[in-house]
Amino acid sequence: MTETQQQYYEGVGRRKEATARARLYPQGSGRVLVNDKPIDQYFGREVDLITVHAPLKLTGADARFNVSVKVTGGGITGQAEAARMAIARALLEVDPEYRLMLKTAGYLSRDAREKERKKPGLKRARKGPTYTKR
Repeated sequence: MTETQQQYYEGVGRRKEATARARLYPQGSGRVLVNDKPIDQYFGREVDLITVHAPLKLTGADARFNVSVKVTGGGITGQAEAARMAIARALLEVDPEYRLMLKTAGYLSRDAREKERKKPGLKRARKGPTYTKR
């Protein structure tokens, strides 16, 4: 039976402009795919790999599930943090007992910080033009 026909647990996570949809397939071997690529091929930095694996390691479920994550938008680190949240939310569907563990680690909290818009007369959101006396 392929992964598309199996029963799975799903979660959605967001961070900045990135959105991730994670699916956890039971009776897995711990394989993690991000946009149909192995995780180490998609995320080059070690920090991002650790970020995505964090909720699985915390709950001890890293070898029990195959994980498939679809991410869109944002940058690499934002995508990694969105994937972490999506996996954490999917783990809640598996076992609601994980909630306290995941919540205290901060994996269920949406980091809502967004880029502030540029204001007229300024170079960026808050940086003003350089003052010149002459």
